[in-house]
Amino acid sequence: MQGGKPIRERRHRLPIDAYRGTVVVAFTACAKRRTAVFTELAVVRPQIDILQRSCADNDCALLAYCFMPDHLHAVLEGRTAAAHTWKAFVGFKQISGRWLTIHRPGVVWQKDFYDHVFRTEEDVRRHVRYIMENPVRGGLATDWRDYPFTGVFGETVPPEAEGAG
Repeated sequence: MQGGKPIRERRHRLPIDAYRGTVVVAFTACAKRRTAVFTELAVVRPQIDILQRSCADNDCALLAYCFMPDHLHAVLEGRTAAAHTWKAFVGFKQISGRWLTIHRPGVVWQKDFYDHVFRTEEDVRRHVRYIMENPVRGGLATDWRDYPFTGVFGETVPPEAEGAG
């Protein structure tokens, strides 16, 4: 309760149809209490596998990802009219959450996540570049390509980014 009124959770700002079809969506999910869990390959590798499987099951491609110690950035692209990026990400969080419960007891995802549906290919490229630089901004690497928990697929990183660090 806040000021005598019950606190209501915010609903997702976009209708579910906005995540269907050939759209590109960026998702960010955080570990509850910002627990630094994504710091070892033994934890991150299974998460990547789960994310790729969930994408494939929902006709999506994983364009890019960056596992920071306490959160994940992922960019998903619907490949067909039947694709569903929201279901792919929610499915990932559910299966990943079960994996964490077994292998890292006490670590859970926050209930919700942030997302952004892109309008242009240039917006996608700019955002992918931004998330790939997260480990550099966070002091975890001097060059994004040296950070072991990132991946970029296809041509989502601008050519000028290839030599930058």
